[in-house]
Amino acid sequence: MSSEIKWQKSSFSGGGGEQCLHVAKRNGEILLCESDDPDNTITTSPEKLAAFIQGVKAGEFDHFVN
Repeated sequence: MSSEIKWQKSSFSGGGGEQCLHVAKRNGEILLCESDDPDNTITTSPEKLAAFIQGVKAGEFDHFVN
């Protein structure tokens, strides 16, 4: 991961550093990456991330994991 970006690791990530989601904000955009593939970064807007989080909290994606 780039040293110029201040990444935040999810508190739900595993203790060994594997399967971690990292989030950062740069120039008004939200960056997301997984610890096992840090060069593959997803970029989105704060508004779209907020809508996604609301959907997760509302259970809209539960069928993917159940």
